[in-house]
Amino acid sequence: MASERRVELFRNGRHQAVRIPREFELPGEDAILRKEKVRLIIEPAPAKALLAVLASLRPIEEKFPQIEELPHAPVRLGRAPSR
Repeated sequence: MASERRVELFRNGRHQAVRIPREFELPGEDAILRKEKVRLIIEPAPAKALLAVLASLRPIEEKFPQIEELPHAPVRLGRAPSR
């Protein structure tokens, strides 16, 4: 894997953009971009915590149908019979 490569900068509307070559692709849907003096550093964004994802969900407005209560079937716990 190459550790350095010259890439093309281009305009996308009012934004400057860069094409990321396949060997430098980042996982996920978003990234962190920061500037350190004259360097731009881009790195994968950490995965969101499950609680943050759940907090971002909208409530379900749909009414669910009633579910019929079924009788419980007996369950036997223990070893499976040997053959």
